[in-house]
Amino acid sequence: MTDIDPQEHLSQIPHAAALGLEMVSHDGDTCETRIRNAAHLVGDPDTGVIHGGAITAMLDNVSGMVARPEDMPREKAAIATLDLRIDYMGAADPTRDIHARAHCFKRTRNVAFVRAVAYQDSPDDPIATSTATFMLGTRNEPGKS
Repeated sequence: MTDIDPQEHLSQIPHAAALGLEMVSHDGDTCETRIRNAAHLVGDPDTGVIHGGAITAMLDNVSGMVARPEDMPREKAAIATLDLRIDYMGAADPTRDIHARAHCFKRTRNVAFVRAVAYQDSPDDPIATSTATFMLGTRNEPGKS
């Protein structure tokens, strides 16, 4: 198996595909994704506010995209979320797309540390922020070491 481009990788993750998660940019230790406004993402039908789970999944995915070092092929370096802390800071405007940007600020041999932000207008005005820790090099196939 050869390394695939980030958008193709996202399309192969069932919950990312269900959210309609799109790659905006991916450059080494930084990645940005987008979720377009969609009725199936609404968590509160009275207000139209996007469900917090959609934002959580978005932040986890964008963070995971930068956790893996670029020189490790995906088929050799599956990752696992060890810890994901999210602080919600306000509701998203239900009529607009949501962006998430992540940056991997440190890697050890086995662990990556990532910060991310979900926003609509600017990362300086976040909907939510996250800090995540990922284990690198987990088994890619059940029962194989």
